Amino acid sequence: MPEPIDVLFVCVSNRGKSVMAEHLSPTVTDRIAASSAGTSAKVGGHVNELSARSLAEVGVDVAGHRPRQLTDDLMRAADLVVVVGTAEVAAPEGVEIEVWDTVEPSVDGIDGIERMRLIRDDIAARIRALADRLER
Repeated sequence: MPEPIDVLFVCVSNRGKSVMAEHLSPTVTDRIAASSAGTSAKVGGHVNELSARSLAEVGVDVAGHRPRQLTDDLMRAADLVVVVGTAEVAAPEGVEIEVWDTVEPSVDGIDGIERMRLIRDDIAARIRALADRLER
């Protein structure tokens, strides 16, 4: 079996969507070695409480995750950088970027834990699709 590819998931704060992607990846596929960072991460912060709750519902524990600031070196070290949501990323030359325009249930008035469940499920489906593409 081929080695997994290194995927760096990026969102704004590294407290929600990118954390979901990083920690859901190993539950979906062994083709992705996932990590995450944020364009405006607050070092020393914690995962968004509702994100953590929605992940716990599917058996994923993110208690040890700490937000990490995105750097050019992190992007260069990845085989693929996936922007999850609305973060704006200017990648160094040669870095492959994919943007996932994830669902945003709040525009339809869906908030709280239900919003996070829908986002979690959308991200999990996108990880599955990425893994399927990697198999080809």
